[in-house]
Amino acid sequence: SPSLPEYFVVPSSLADQDLKLYSYSFIGRRMPLWSWNHPNGSALVRMANIKDVLQQRRIDQRICNAITRSHPLRSDVYKSDLDKCLPNIQEIQAAHNKLKQLCVNEPFEETEEKWLSSLENTHWLEYIR
Repeated sequence: SPSLPEYFVVPSSLADQDLKLYSYSFIGRRMPLWSWNHPNGSALVRMANIKDVLQQRRIDQRICNAITRSHPLRSDVYKSDLDKCLPNIQEIQAAHNKLKQLCVNEPFEETEEKWLSSLENTHWLEYIR
């Protein structure tokens, strides 16, 4: 994948040939990518969606098993679909533009009474939280 770094961390229990094979299943060939780990062994792994819905469960399970086998405490994988609980980039950009407009384009004295509700309506604070 041209959007991944040249080198990245993968579970040691996944063979190179499996990685190559699985990479074609991910949108943009974006394999699971280790992003961060905690001293207790927990890791944050980013992963693109799998193209083929029929293969999704099998591939997802194989990768999650490999991550579990590579964990020092053999902890199970906890997955969270961030697409469902986080705003997309267009929503963040729109909120930022509304915030800029509120802070730059409108005189504060004239909008003081409704400024806080206008700020809330931008969703900016919600998104950065």
